[in-house]
Amino acid sequence: MAAPDAPPPAPAPTDDPPRKIIHVDMDAFYASVEQRDNPELRGKPVAVGGIRERGVVAAASYEARVFGVRSAMASATARRKCPELIFVKPRFEVYGEISRQIRAIFAEYTEAIEPLSLDEAYLDVSGVDSARDVAEAIRQRIKAETGLTASAGVSYNKFIAKLASDQNKPDGICVIPPHRGAAFVQTLPVKRFHGVGPRTAEKMARLGIETGADLAAQSLPFMEAHFGSFAAYLYWAARGRDDRPVRANRIRKSIGAERTFFEDKHGEAELIEALETVLEALMERIDRSGAAGRTVTLKVKFADFRQITRAKSFTMPVAAREAIGEAGRGLLRALLPMPLGVRLLGLTLSALEGDEEAEQLGLGI
Repeated sequence: MAAPDAPPPAPAPTDDPPRKIIHVDMDAFYASVEQRDNPELRGKPVAVGGIRERGVVAAASYEARVFGVRSAMASATARRKCPELIFVKPRFEVYGEISRQIRAIFAEYTEAIEPLSLDEAYLDVSGVDSARDVAEAIRQRIKAETGLTASAGVSYNKFIAKLASDQNKPDGICVIPPHRGAAFVQTLPVKRFHGVGPRTAEKMARLGIETGADLAAQSLPFMEAHFGSFAAYLYWAARGRDDRPVRANRIRKSIGAERTFFEDKHGEAELIEALETVLEALMERIDRSGAAGRTVTLKVKFADFRQITRAKSFTMPVAAREAIGEAGRGLLRALLPMPLGVRLLGLTLSALEGDEEAEQLGLGI
């Protein structure tokens, strides 16, 4: 899922009629596909992925979520939470084909479709009389043609539509009209805001910000002091404002972070410590975007400006700090000892969910 694009610090008022945005999100997509195709899995706790001892859960059925099993959770943790959990090998080619089938349904209602991953997308249907009717028709078509359920949020901007789609899951719909937008947002915990990952939520809690109302009570200078470039997005979102357009066929290919050092780094301990600062920045961006990917790439630039990259691919998308950090450290240690000092380190997560080109190439599968 792509990171939010920050609105301008002071959006100008507009007299244009409110937009009509739908966010469609498939319910426990990977796990639901496996339960659909294997009747023996229906009604049972299922986790897609995590088969290997040090694997990670890519998706969990609703029966597994009752036990606290979640995507990106280490498989060992998931087993402890739910001893009866059934692990299933992912079938990305099947998920991709169903995703294309669903997008074909979207295209019958609008050309303005912004996929976020294989299982969710924004649709701009501003020209229709009733966005709710369109969302309900799409949900019924998906169920009839794929045997799977989807939830939908309908509102006047992307931020609230995404929040709304999660409101009545699974197999639900939620409509938030413009006059209810700000009040709806302000009743929610900030950890539900798209873009607010665990680390940002923890930082907000330390500042006494737990709900959208708490966030709306803060000034823009206060937000900028604590959240930098992310401040404007949060400030206006807490007031029900999000002017980002639906960008047709926009799929983010990668998420990365890098750091250039004032002094070259040399020994293993020093390099690993430096890599941790890069990992921290990368995880903040991953948390904000909600993305998961199958390839971790390490970038190293030496003191003589020569640059190399090394990559590790997983069999399924990962988003957990433990998995990404372990991959990065392993790639770095494989390069030791380094005869030259290191002036830059970077980490990138790519082959993201929804990147059809990567899926067709079979990266990491």
